[in-house]
Amino acid sequence: MDLTILYRGPLASCDYDCPYCPFAKRRDSGAQLRSDRAALERFTGWAAAQTGDSLSVLFTPWGEGLVRSWYRKALVELSRLEHIGRVAIQTNLSGRTAWLAEAERDKVALWCTYHPGQTPYERFLGRCRELTALGVRYSVGVVGLDEHLEEARRLRSALPPEVYLWVNAAEGHTYTDEQAGRWTALDPLFPYSRHPHRTAGLPCRTGESVISVDGDGTVRRCHFVRAELGNLYDGSYRNSLGPRGCPLDVCDCHIGYVHLETLPLYDVFAGGVLERIPARPMRLPAPDGLAPPTSARPLLPLVIR
Repeated sequence: MDLTILYRGPLASCDYDCPYCPFAKRRDSGAQLRSDRAALERFTGWAAAQTGDSLSVLFTPWGEGLVRSWYRKALVELSRLEHIGRVAIQTNLSGRTAWLAEAERDKVALWCTYHPGQTPYERFLGRCRELTALGVRYSVGVVGLDEHLEEARRLRSALPPEVYLWVNAAEGHTYTDEQAGRWTALDPLFPYSRHPHRTAGLPCRTGESVISVDGDGTVRRCHFVRAELGNLYDGSYRNSLGPRGCPLDVCDCHIGYVHLETLPLYDVFAGGVLERIPARPMRLPAPDGLAPPTSARPLLPLVIR
């Protein structure tokens, strides 16, 4: 079996308090942190034992994982396993990075989000430079709010050209063509994030080659569909895997719509789907090549260098 797993345990505490973040935030108690650590260690133990399968893992915690030692340990240990193709995590990059020297650099990767107002620009850029020096694959992104635009431009100019800077449309935000154009100038793939995708009944890899797992081992097709497929630890999920259409009307999150078979994003991100790194550098299509705004996002013409 060749399987991609999105793991989200009970951790919800974060060292940032972004006002635009849709995730619920709380201050985890000692007992809650111990529960999260036990759940993660159970998951990594299971993943290590699946030597007959080929696995890729993306950690998508509600809170910030890399300030917790057990997440750092999990990435290092999983990256060293032959049957693990990739292990990545979504992070605000607030913590130290030297521990990544212990990981297998061909397999470990970071999906980093810059939050202006939560961390000094120079500190965040310094962390990115540390990753570059370590030879760790990473992408960097921002939420597409007007107050973030100049900081995003500044960051784009400072990052190595091979580092992809992505832009997420802000939750519930509507962009004029002029506003969208400014963000597309930074991220040629922003039009995919601008509008929610109509997905009802469309084929999606989730539930077949991609699954979501929580701290109890409950398996779902993705984070956004609550129907259960079984449990990871008793193997009951395996008989439920198979091709299926999306049961939701729309999908507006990259970790969901990237798996739609009707979009070309597996080709765009070939070899870097989990860490959100395109296979090759991109340049913008001609202005008249951009599709007009609609309530459903069309395929974006891409010109690949």
